[in-house]
Amino acid sequence: MARILITEDEDSLRSFVARALRLDGHETDEAADGAEGLEKLKDGAYDLLLSDIRMPVMDGIELAHQAKHAFPGLKILLMTGYAEQRERADDLAEKIIDVVAKPFALPDIRKAVARALVA
Repeated sequence: MARILITEDEDSLRSFVARALRLDGHETDEAADGAEGLEKLKDGAYDLLLSDIRMPVMDGIELAHQAKHAFPGLKILLMTGYAEQRERADDLAEKIIDVVAKPFALPDIRKAVARALVA
């Protein structure tokens, strides 16, 4: 299975998604903001970065740009509950797999991750 880094500033959502993905057999690590996420990416090999767009310190857009530059083979899936944030991700079209709209149901995020891993 895959090694996934989940970067999300909302603790409950981050742990909810991590538990769900571990049930699918994936190994997960977690970060509370983009800067912490970037540090974790530098410390380990990940198959997928699953990141919120709107976060303090470093947002998911900047994280995606830096992560893709440093790790060109990394697959990136973004999440957001804000329409304007989804539009900001348009310039990342060649760097990310997709943007998942929040709120989402557990089967939705599991399917999005499964699709991203085979993309």
